[in-house]
Amino acid sequence: MKKVEKATLRYSIFIPMSALFLFSIVVGIVAPEAFFNALNAIAGFAFEKFGWLFQISSVLFFFMCLYLAFSKYGNIKFGGKDAEPELSYWNWFAICLCAGIGTGILFWGVVEPLTHMFAPPEALGLTPGSEAAAMFSMTQTYIHWTFLPYAMYGICGVGIAYAVYNVKLPFQTSSMLYPFFGDKINGWVGAVVDNVCLFAIAGGVAAVLGVGTMQIGSGLHILTGVETGKVLWIGIVAAIVITYIVSSYTGLQRGIKWLSDKNAKTFIVMLILVFVFGPTGFILNLGTQSTGHFIQNFFERTLYLSPVDGSPWPRWWPIYYWAIWIAYAPLTGMFFARVSKGRTIKQFMMVAFIIPAIFGMLWFAVFGGAAINLQLNGAGIFEAMQAGGNEVAVFSFLQNFPLSGLTSAIYLVVIFVSIVTMADSMTSTISSLSTSAYNNADMEPSGKIKIFWGVVMSSLAIINLLSAGGKISGIDATKQISTVAGFPILFIMIAMAFGSVYMIVKQEKYDKTYFELEEKDSQEAENQKAS
Repeated sequence: MKKVEKATLRYSIFIPMSALFLFSIVVGIVAPEAFFNALNAIAGFAFEKFGWLFQISSVLFFFMCLYLAFSKYGNIKFGGKDAEPELSYWNWFAICLCAGIGTGILFWGVVEPLTHMFAPPEALGLTPGSEAAAMFSMTQTYIHWTFLPYAMYGICGVGIAYAVYNVKLPFQTSSMLYPFFGDKINGWVGAVVDNVCLFAIAGGVAAVLGVGTMQIGSGLHILTGVETGKVLWIGIVAAIVITYIVSSYTGLQRGIKWLSDKNAKTFIVMLILVFVFGPTGFILNLGTQSTGHFIQNFFERTLYLSPVDGSPWPRWWPIYYWAIWIAYAPLTGMFFARVSKGRTIKQFMMVAFIIPAIFGMLWFAVFGGAAINLQLNGAGIFEAMQAGGNEVAVFSFLQNFPLSGLTSAIYLVVIFVSIVTMADSMTSTISSLSTSAYNNADMEPSGKIKIFWGVVMSSLAIINLLSAGGKISGIDATKQISTVAGFPILFIMIAMAFGSVYMIVKQEKYDKTYFELEEKDSQEAENQKAS
């Protein structure tokens, strides 16, 4: 990668976002109750008025990605015919997995299947612990963690990659809106859109940092007896921040690439261990049946909003997920685009959309299936969750396997590295967006800017956790900030998705590499004719 020692500040982004986040941090410290109430009000409004749009848009992005992958446009190469890839297929996949759902599956892999099975929405009338509840549980988990989140990342990633490498537009999220605004994306339109995207991703990263911090704290308590709580959380966040700032400072090749490689390999090893030493037959049976149920009931389960019964379940589960995925999508897509030059759209959709989604299904089938089987046989994992919070679930789960102390310690390290990998990629992308590096996908932002944004996001995470107090759990607090972060980006992202597809479909109008190829072929034909 080309190393640029100085990337000047993009003041239209850096100043308003710095002011907004610093204001939020101060309010969270000085008036935590007001901070909590404001977040709660915004999250409630987003669900009540626009929950339907969150649900519909998730399905829309999914079908857009499928269309681009398997239509004639799938053969378009980012950067033109002669562009060469920067990463191997493995490293590319590892980065897309770890920057996408890598952190979340470590937390929710056991928690979500057990929660939906043993505490399903009352409005659906399912008997907790029944086979019907199990099918609902696994289907809903697949919906939340596989194709739909990666469709959101994918539609943004393909749009930005095409806009940057083929249309030769700036390396910024607003480039996807070029068909609607033209060169205004380099002015106030670009500034507004990139500000909203930066606000959303910072809130999303803060939410994931909060969840991971609580899980690490509970794991340390179980393994060492150290008391978990606010003091330990602050220490954990500090350690995470220092590590991911150092990693981000080193750049893509030495930091993110190395971490993602080791992280993805560890995921595979843990998946195999649980499958082999767990209830293998039950996992295969449940995974097979739930996959069929997922396919058969995809639309009904994806679009569930409970308008008549008024169940709060959709707000705290699917809407939360769509909000956090949407909050992440533009900048995660921007990061995916950065590592996808030289690949075709079809290759991009396979590696950054379909394969990670399939891996997500395997992960939840194995971890979720094993957890359900253990719970049905009296392991008491769900009771441990109710007593100690969702963050203790995986450690209670691992106690049922050989060398539980060692595997729990390894799992803690994996959680830590996963959070670092995710935060590393997002810190680098946010830093690019807030400096002149946004004009060039190969430009590296300055270390000082990375440090600044790393500290800001970690501060939001810890303040959000501490401000919840006794009103809601820490997990619900992180769900709340995710919804707030994703709400404003929802409307912009729908426009981005249509803008991306339009540019690709109208290749002859926008694609400069297409024109260059046409001119080159025409010149070669003339030369051959002349000779």
